[in-house]
Amino acid sequence: MKLFDLTGKTALVTGSAGGLGQGIAVGLAEAGADVVCASLSTSQETADKIAALGRKSSVIEVDLSDHSKLQETFDEALKLTGHIDILVNNAGIIRRTPAKDHSDKDWFDVIDINLNTVFLLSQIAGRHMIERGSGKIINICSMLSFQGGINVPGYTASKHGVAGLTKAFANEWAASGIQVNGIAPGYMATDNTAPIRADENRSNSIVDRIPAARWGTPEDVKGPAVFLASSAADYLNGHVLCVDGGWMAR
Repeated sequence: MKLFDLTGKTALVTGSAGGLGQGIAVGLAEAGADVVCASLSTSQETADKIAALGRKSSVIEVDLSDHSKLQETFDEALKLTGHIDILVNNAGIIRRTPAKDHSDKDWFDVIDINLNTVFLLSQIAGRHMIERGSGKIINICSMLSFQGGINVPGYTASKHGVAGLTKAFANEWAASGIQVNGIAPGYMATDNTAPIRADENRSNSIVDRIPAARWGTPEDVKGPAVFLASSAADYLNGHVLCVDGGWMAR
């Protein structure tokens, strides 16, 4: 089990106020990591859960779509922890509008936080990790990194892009001791999917296609995140791990 032990490691998790981000942050702490939670809204609830586990936790409230704040955010995380071993790019948004009606604003807002921020923050973290000779970056992708979806053209494009960035960074940084991988969650019961789950017919049609026969939860992403953040994944590079109850296999 030492392969999965994150004691002495520090993680920066974006979008950690709730949902999958909170689940991942708490999961890393359960494995022994100290965690900096960076979100637009307060991550204090997440930090409290981490502190209850006896791990150090810090909160940075920041609009990650403001790219001028990214270096400052990373520097603050460094000041709080001394070093960042793990970056989880989880923060993201979704706008549901048919493609013919998808506004310029919706398109650029989604691409900006889901893709541009992931590139820029990974670049900042990557420089730090290259100097240290080790590090783990975990990008939160999606089933829509592989599929087209319905009424979410901006989100789909952004998540395809995140999967591509995962591979591109992995190619360049693997030799420097940095593993860059992704998690592609399936249909998860979070705020992002609330509109779909509220539509009983659509929700049932989704569950009918999932071999596990249920929506996923933040708990389901903890283990995969710990694995990718740990030394157990030291020879895993550029992989996007589907955590989907079997959706992609069907």
